[in-house]
Amino acid sequence: MSEINYAKVIVKGSPISKSNFKLFNPITKRAILPSNTGQYHDRYAVYEEEIAYECSIQNPGVVLTEALIAVLKVYYKSEKRHPDTNNITKSILDGVEKSGLIINDAQVRRLIIEEFYDKNNPRFELELYGESSYAMDYKIVKLEEKQEPINYEPPSNKKNLGMNSKASEALNSKEIIEKTTKTSSKSQLEICDLCNKPIDRGNSMSCNGGKSHICKSCFKKLF
Repeated sequence: MSEINYAKVIVKGSPISKSNFKLFNPITKRAILPSNTGQYHDRYAVYEEEIAYECSIQNPGVVLTEALIAVLKVYYKSEKRHPDTNNITKSILDGVEKSGLIINDAQVRRLIIEEFYDKNNPRFELELYGESSYAMDYKIVKLEEKQEPINYEPPSNKKNLGMNSKASEALNSKEIIEKTTKTSSKSQLEICDLCNKPIDRGNSMSCNGGKSHICKSCFKKLF
């Protein structure tokens, strides 16, 4: 019986990144990934379990122990709103490692990532090849007919970083201080996502890229 050195797994649903669901402990400065709060923050932990389950069901009894080549195809539901594909790779491989299909995600020494869009069937498809039997061979070619470019814009909070020098001079230090002061005074209070009570920003912890906040009291109850 020949040694198995290939595996493929397909997980349906919009791929997500664990970086969007971490909470940060301001005391220890360490990231925490909740899994049993019953709230939105548990979403990645559930997704990771789903990845591990699908790996086991689709590749029963398979354990890849050698160095690997990985080909990851990620299909998002939307072209405009989706996680950073570079970050999502680590999140997916963590779920694969949890399944026992691979020993450690450090086994992946060569990686190809491709981004696609499928509104009706978002998913990711991952193929793993053992380097003892497979080699990577790829090339980049110039198109005979130029295609319509897919252009990206900076996030709204970073658009001013790309302004020219004259526009930058127009925003002097006094204007910047005034804008910062107004913004701070309006956002001193946040609403806890778990208990829905107002909390002072100094007593809250942020997650989901700063979009969500929880109070210290609810944070302690998570553990």
